Parts: sequence; structure tokens; C-alpha cells
Amino acid sequence: MPGVLLILIAVVIFIAITGFRVAQQYERALVFRFGRYTGTRGPGLFWIVPLGIERALKVDLRVFTDGVEQQEAMTRDNVPVKANAVIWYRIVKPDLAIIEVQNVRNAVIQVALTTLRNIIGQHSLDDVLKEREQLSGMLKDRVDQVTEAWGVEIQNVEMKNVEIPASMQRAMAQEAEALREKRARIIKAEAELEAARKLREGAEELMRTPASLELRRMQMLTEIGAEQNTMTVVMMPSEFVSAARAFAEGAPVLPKENG
Repeated sequence: MPGVLLILIAVVIFIAITGFRVAQQYERALVFRFGRYTGTRGPGLFWIVPLGIERALKVDLRVFTDGVEQQEAMTRDNVPVKANAVIWYRIVKPDLAIIEVQNVRNAVIQVALTTLRNIIGQHSLDDVLKEREQLSGMLKDRVDQVTEAWGVEIQNVEMKNVEIPASMQRAMAQEAEALREKRARIIKAEAELEAARKLREGAEELMRTPASLELRRMQMLTEIGAEQNTMTVVMMPSEFVSAARAFAEGAPVLPKENG
């Protein structure tokens, strides 16, 4: 009799020991008793009723990173594009993530796929290409609204690649080239306008002081004379000729009186 009692005690202790479970720091365990949810345990060591009376289901609370496969959608201006994205999310309410949805990861990805197509269809091609960061923010907000009921928090969503048809790529390249040519012509025209203004200012200044005109003419002669094998015939004013002859003869040069 005492031996049987020891065996029973040993069996009870063994069964009790089999009820211990361990949840990691990043895990939580949902406990179900006869199929009914009774609570969340962990992290660390916890105990459930063994022999199938209670069952523990562990949920990972770390951030998941999943790729949203490439989707083909039509933009608002009827241009077919292909786009994919990356989504970061984490489970913040383990009970909802297990009880409210069958496969939470697959559900989140499917919501992201559908939302990505809808957002592309609501915007033009220029918006999809230029406002990618803004569209990613809209995608994050809309997916987060749906997954909130599943206890999932969307951390971030980023649109990766946007592919457009080859014909559209050529058209965009031609448009970009035309814009560059337009800017180049505008810059050249502005430069010519500025040069014309400066020339006009210089001409006005020379007209106000005739001596400056003669000095400018002499400077031009110096520049021309610097070239080799160059013969230049210059018509000089009589005042300059008389002054030069008097200087060569050693006579003083007197200014010419008016009147």
C-alpha cells in the first residue's frame, strides 16, 4: 500500500511538472481551457493545467518585416504601373491577433496588397513617381486602420519599385530632354539680354565722354597689334596727330582755345 501511494504521488508530481511552460521576453502565451480563452501569461515561467485541460499558444511580439509582392495597377490617368512595397508591423494585443483572425501575417499582407492597388488608382502617374513618400504614409495609415481590430500596429510602409511601360519611359525621357532644352534657351536668352543692356550702358558712357571713346579705340589697336602678321590702317583725329607731332619736335603742347 505505501508503495502504491508513492507511485501515485510520483505520478501527480510528474503531471504537475509537465504543466510548466516558459515564454521568452518577446513572447506572450494565450491560455485556453477547454477551448475558452482564460488569459495571457508570460514572459518567463508559468504553469497551466496539464492533461489537455489547458493549452498555451505563444505569440511573437517582435516587429515583422514582410514584402508586398509586385502589383499591377492602373493610375488615375490610365497608365499601367507595377509597384511593390515593404511593411513593418508588430502585434500589440496577442488575444485579438489569435482570436479575431486566422492567420494574422497573411491577413496584414493581403490588406496591404489591396490598399496599394487602391492608392495607385487614386493618383496620377506623376504623383506615384514624385510623391512616393506621401503615398507610403497614406498606405500606412489605411492599413493600420484595418489591422487595429486585429491587435496589429503598423510601424512603417515603404513603396520600393515603381515600373512603368517602356513606351512611357521613352515619352518621359523626351519630355525631360525638351524641358532641359527649354531651360538652356531661356538661360541663353537671359544672358544675351544682360549683355545687350551692358553694351547699351557702355555706349551711353562713351557718348558722354568722347575722350573715353578714343581711349577705347587705342586699346583696341593695342589688342589688334598683338596679333602676328597683322597690318592695321587707322584714321586718327587731327588733334591727336598735331599733339603727337609737337611732342616729337619737343615743342610744348598747348590746349586749343575755344572760339
